[in-house]
Amino acid sequence: MSAGTTWTIDAAELQAWDAEYVMTTYARLPVMFVSGEGARLWDADGKEYLDFLSGIAVCGVGHCNPRVAEAISRQASTLMHTSNLFYTPLQPRLARRLCELSGMERAFFGNSGAEANECALKIARKWAKQHRGPDCFEVVTFEGSFHGRTMATIAATAQPKYQEPFRPLVPGFRHVPLGDLPALDAAIGERTCAVMIEPIQGESGVRVVSPDFLAAIRALCDEAGVLMIADEVQTGMGRTGRFLACQGAGVRPDIVTLAKSLAGGVPMGVCLASGAAARTLSPGDHASTFGGQPLACAAALAVLDVMEEQQLIDNAASTGAFFLDALRSLVRAMPDRLLEARGAGLMVALEFREPIARNTMLALLADGVVVNAIGDRILRFLPPLVVTENDCARVVSALRRVLCP
Repeated sequence: MSAGTTWTIDAAELQAWDAEYVMTTYARLPVMFVSGEGARLWDADGKEYLDFLSGIAVCGVGHCNPRVAEAISRQASTLMHTSNLFYTPLQPRLARRLCELSGMERAFFGNSGAEANECALKIARKWAKQHRGPDCFEVVTFEGSFHGRTMATIAATAQPKYQEPFRPLVPGFRHVPLGDLPALDAAIGERTCAVMIEPIQGESGVRVVSPDFLAAIRALCDEAGVLMIADEVQTGMGRTGRFLACQGAGVRPDIVTLAKSLAGGVPMGVCLASGAAARTLSPGDHASTFGGQPLACAAALAVLDVMEEQQLIDNAASTGAFFLDALRSLVRAMPDRLLEARGAGLMVALEFREPIARNTMLALLADGVVVNAIGDRILRFLPPLVVTENDCARVVSALRRVLCP
């Protein structure tokens, strides 16, 4: 069925089944999407939407990219899965390309960003026991961070709202204010094994970490002899206008984690490491049944091909700059309603002075634009890297209509 076709399904009945049979871990929005192409989505009634969320930064090369879809189809008819106890031809090819692009040396494949971060934390702890002592296991993270929802990564996530229902938390995590270098210096001690940071905090409202602070973290880690972990699950894969956001700051971490748009919508995460950290894990230390399976690797390799051939990282930089400038012009035009537009590349936020973010998100959805509200005052924009300046201008126009009806 082609994009934009009206589907003969009973959306109301399916939503009722969802309410009855699916655990209520999501606050669903009142739309059922059934098809997509590029930066567009279509619902069950055939209504078209401009997608400025892309599955929360997942569909980086666009929905149903033909190259990715063809690679998945071809691989699905060849070999979808076999155990990681055996060699397969695509996993080492993907590992090599990701290492070359990131400046890392070795890769471990999982299925999500949380799994990639779990691997990073395990590497840090084992590495520290080998190089710093048996009682060295603490990881320092930053207030407002988000590293996942597993028991370890939720302990690393310094946001109480995610942690409270699941206490007691996994021990060994210390949290300091973002940007507070003296607090970070004081928190690094004899038990510290790593400092973990997102170059841009996505889930707390697109809080951009300054290049100077990232460089200062690298220097403190070097001085203390601990690892630096960059959680680039949301910022990586070209979203900020560089393959890694850390590269834009001239900083090379010891460990980098990626996921989201890595395989174009097929679940995949990867933990990349260099130096001694890359050689820390031994057979039996860590594993993933589905991690790095042929189907996901085929998708990821196709994603990298499309990104290179269509110069999507450059597009993220230039189109993102256009979009951010347009949003900042909107802020200047509505200073009583809008506080700030911020971000890097195609990872952007608009902050309101009043708690109207969710109502604005719903109004945009009715207008055919998909965005994400973070809390009461922030809209987050994470479009596919294939969006154009015209697409961005349409979103800004929709914002004007919604805010000034």
